[in-house]
Amino acid sequence: MKHRRRIAITGLGMVTPNGNDAPSSWAALQAGRSGVGLIRSFDASGFSTQIGAEVKDFDPHAAIGDSKRLKYACRSHGFALAAATEALQDAGICPEPATSSRWGCSVGAGMMAMPFHELQAVHAVSAPDGEFNPDALWSQGYSADPVAFCRNQSNAGIALLAQHFGIRGYATAVHTACASGGQALGTALKLMRRGVVDYMLAGGYDSMLNPIGLSAFCLLGALSPDNDQPERASRPFDATRNGFVLGEGAGFLVLEDWEAATARGARIYAELAGDGNSLSSYRITDSPPDGDGPIQAMQQALRDAEATCEDVDYVNAHGTSTLMNDRSECAALRAVMGSHIDTVAVSSTKSCMGHLIAAAGAVEAGVCALAIRDGIAPCNANLAELDPDCAVNIIRGQSQSRPIRMAMSNSLGFGGSNSCLVFRHPDEVKAIREREGRR
Repeated sequence: MKHRRRIAITGLGMVTPNGNDAPSSWAALQAGRSGVGLIRSFDASGFSTQIGAEVKDFDPHAAIGDSKRLKYACRSHGFALAAATEALQDAGICPEPATSSRWGCSVGAGMMAMPFHELQAVHAVSAPDGEFNPDALWSQGYSADPVAFCRNQSNAGIALLAQHFGIRGYATAVHTACASGGQALGTALKLMRRGVVDYMLAGGYDSMLNPIGLSAFCLLGALSPDNDQPERASRPFDATRNGFVLGEGAGFLVLEDWEAATARGARIYAELAGDGNSLSSYRITDSPPDGDGPIQAMQQALRDAEATCEDVDYVNAHGTSTLMNDRSECAALRAVMGSHIDTVAVSSTKSCMGHLIAAAGAVEAGVCALAIRDGIAPCNANLAELDPDCAVNIIRGQSQSRPIRMAMSNSLGFGGSNSCLVFRHPDEVKAIREREGRR
């Protein structure tokens, strides 16, 4: 009997509003400590929402030490390079000339756009009468950056990662809004199972904390306007929730064949065991009230992991803190988990770190791996009064110490994209392999 290839998570790295590496980010989430505050990177005083979950005190040159490469990097690319470096160092393995073609890279790429300062410069010199004047653009001192166009392409980040680390195998970038990071990891899982590559650097990165990104979400009415209490603004599943908090960051995992990881004595966090995806096609900004799309993604992921709902001990929910998303996701959880719903622990770590958009699924996948390793289900902060329509077993007050055999991570994106990933404890994998007659 041919056994399906198992994929091990052997390294992880993070840059988040709660810390510039995985240990500090994880410590903050366990403590329920918020990374939300007044926006400092630009003047947000004219916006209805003036708060965000910013990455703090991040120096890309100190983190990466490659000035030439950083010339071609935007803010989120710096996060990506730092998180990926940490993940590879954590795994104790990296691409070498002899193995570079067997390394792949799959990323959830943020929404690229011209930086705001460049838009300001163009506006200042080229449209005094409402007409575009290219002569004025060049003659009045606008400093053209010849690599600006390249820097802002959707594949610029993955190109930097591949160049920096010497990855020469299969590479792909996806942008499915908030599902991007999760779907990038799912893509990596499928590529490895098919034998296309033996190692994957997979994750996501994003930064929409700029005047354009903030104004777009403000116009949609999607952001919490609780400027006077930023640390409590993100409160998934709470009856008083009034929108999400926009964040930024990056998360990366190193994936490798289970047999190879075991043979080299690698520390294995968990198995990336299952992947599920769907497209709700309901409404561009909302999940369906009955949870239909998320239900499909979760059921697919469990089938892919050859598991049942009774195997799941913890769910890292998408839990954005918007009215419709939280209700839809909880309806989906009740439908998928059935009578098991009261025993599976659920939390949204966006309550502490805000919504990292394309990076969210990748960072939260790392959270699931750490939760399995440490036997800790992180708390859902700021939950004072549970919405009756969100009646699931939310971890309130403080994080819980509990064995986690299997964890699930949901990422539900604008436009209806839904991603679900399933992670299995190494001891559970060992038990399965022994039943299969394998060591």
